Parts: sequence; structure tokens; C-alpha cells
Amino acid sequence: MSMQPRKQRKLLYTAPLHKRRKWIAAHLAEDLILRYKRRSLPVIKGDTVKVMRGEFKGHVGKVRSVDVKKGRIEIEGVVITKVDGKKVPRPVHASNVIITKLNLTDPWRRRKLQEGLPEEVRKEIEKEAEEQIREMEEEMAEEERAAEEEEAEEAEKAEEEEVEEEIAEEEKEKAEEIEEVVEEVKEVKEETAEKPEKKKKEEKAEVKETGKISEKIEESKEEKAEEEKEAEEVTAETEKEKIIEEEGKVKEAKEGKDLKEKEDGE
Repeated sequence: MSMQPRKQRKLLYTAPLHKRRKWIAAHLAEDLILRYKRRSLPVIKGDTVKVMRGEFKGHVGKVRSVDVKKGRIEIEGVVITKVDGKKVPRPVHASNVIITKLNLTDPWRRRKLQEGLPEEVRKEIEKEAEEQIREMEEEMAEEERAAEEEEAEEAEKAEEEEVEEEIAEEEKEKAEEIEEVVEEVKEVKEETAEKPEKKKKEEKAEVKETGKISEKIEESKEEKAEEEKEAEEVTAETEKEKIIEEEGKVKEAKEGKDLKEKEDGE
């Protein structure tokens, strides 16, 4: 293997995942070293670790996840707050932690640990593994219960929301019906208020029409009276003329008689 830093870095960044997985290892605590006769082990999800360096130095928590590509682990409680107030996990390099308690639920890991160990230690490992498996099952059962409770709560909330929506829709419909009734009442009131006005207007119009008709009648009466007066005047004039003509005729007849008598007397 080359000792050049560039080739070391290249090997680190181009290594396959099965090699990177083995490199994500951490030292064991002193009691675990004495018990398992090992100095370090690859970190897996569920191990309890203690942070030895950085701002979270001294923090103890379980491993939440292992990022093989980046070579980092996420620990419960190791979080940072972003500018927007959101809390996100702070990845930690495996070399900055020590393992204080191993996750023994994996049978393959137990077999690897038990190699070269006495029978008493193996029994202790199996016993601890059973306890961890029982705890894990209880945790899983609790998680399932919590999930079921959350689902039930969500279903109840959904039902409540549906009921509230139905109630809101019914209230809206009732409000719309009330508005329609109010509008109809307003229209009826407006119509009833407009009717006397219309009647008054019609009566006024009728009065005006009757006034016009009476004026026309009076005008026609006046015209007839004038015509009658004119006719009477004409008839009076014609009668006068006739009388004058008759008086002239009588005078002429008298004058003719007188002339005849004079002539006869001579």
C-alpha cells in the first residue's frame, strides 16, 4: 500500500461500500474491552455511544443511523438548530465516540463476538441479547400502539372534520336559505311599497287625463257655443235682411200704388 497522501485519500474516497462499512468503527469502553477482548468494533444502529470530542463532548445516546457513504453516524440528542428554528441531527465521525453498550440483537455479530471467549461470557452475551430483543419487541409493540393510536386519533380528527364540514355546509345552506327568505321579504316589501306609489302615480295620471278630457270637453263646449252664437248672429242678420227687403218691397208697392192713383186722378 502506498504512503502518499493523495493515494490514501483516493483510496478513502473511491473505496466500495463493504470496505467503508468496516471503517466506520469506534473504540470500546474499558469494561467492554476487558469483557470481549477487543479494542474496537464497527458501529451499528442501536449501539449506545459517548461523544469524546466536539461541542457535544460527554453526551451519551443511542445511534439513530449510520451513513456509510459519508462515514458519519447520527446520535439521539445530538442536534443543531438552523436559522429558521428547525432542529436537524448533527452527524458525528465514528472516531470521535466510544461504544459504551453494544447492540446484540444481530446473531451474526454475537457469533463474531463469542469467538475465543469463555463459556460464561458467551452465556452472558446470550442473556443480554435476549433482554435486548425483549426490550426491542416491547419498543416495537409500543411504537405500533402509538402508531395505531395516532391513526385512530387521525381517523377521529378526520371524522370530526367531516362532521364539522357537514355542519358548516348545513349552516351555510341555512344561512343561504335565510338570505333568500330575507331577500324575498325585501322584494315583497319593496313591491308593497311600490304599489301605493304606482297607484298614486296612476291616480295622478288618471286625474291628469280626466283634467285633460274635461278641458277638451269644455273647449268643445265653448267651440259649440261660439258656433251657435255665430249661427244665431248669422240667422239674425239674414232675418234682418229679409225684413229690410220686405219693407223695401212694401214701400215700393205703396209708391207704385200712389203713382197709379196720381196718374188716374190726372
